[in-house]
Amino acid sequence: MQDPRAIFRAEPQAEAEDANRRPIRARRNRLMVRLAQSLVQRQITPNQISQASVVFAALGLLFFWAASASGPIGQSLLLVLAALAIQLRLLCNLLDGMVAVEGGTATPSGAFWNEAPDRAADLLLFWGAGLFAAAPALGLGVGALALITAWLRELGRAEGFAPDFRGPMAKPHRMAALTFAALLAAFLPVSTDGATLMTWALWLIGAGVIATVARRSITLLQNLEARG
Repeated sequence: MQDPRAIFRAEPQAEAEDANRRPIRARRNRLMVRLAQSLVQRQITPNQISQASVVFAALGLLFFWAASASGPIGQSLLLVLAALAIQLRLLCNLLDGMVAVEGGTATPSGAFWNEAPDRAADLLLFWGAGLFAAAPALGLGVGALALITAWLRELGRAEGFAPDFRGPMAKPHRMAALTFAALLAAFLPVSTDGATLMTWALWLIGAGVIATVARRSITLLQNLEARG
């Protein structure tokens, strides 16, 4: 098998700026490049990494759910673990693309595994946050709105336009907000305060996602009308 270090060196840095991929500076981070190289060496496929992101999201849901029924110390620990699970989900999202594109190991089914696990992960994590906040319907509602942002992006791509990754609550933004809310709630001394904080966080994230849906919808409609 070709040395993965040679593969990564051969790929132009312009790949990271490909209009069809979310612009992420971490792709040029040396640690991330080395980690992706290590995964290629171990013959771990991008599809397996994408699948792992759903596992981490499911763990995040379980941590949130368990936190809702735990005492203050257990709740704090479980919320920190939930925040870690969110970040590991994002790490998988970064590495699957790096292994597939920069590592040259893309597969015919890669398009499915690049998108479907992301949608499941959003629903699982927001459902979990809703369970912790004692508002599961709110969590699922925010997750459903997140699906619409992705659908609009892919609809635009299918119509021949550059994918619209803009926020204010694109995936990296909403995951950062959810992580911050989980960590903030973890260090509140009274469990009900943590649940209240998460409820407000979900409302704020939901409002941002609605703004994202509106922004992407308007842009897509303008592009379609301009094309005639």
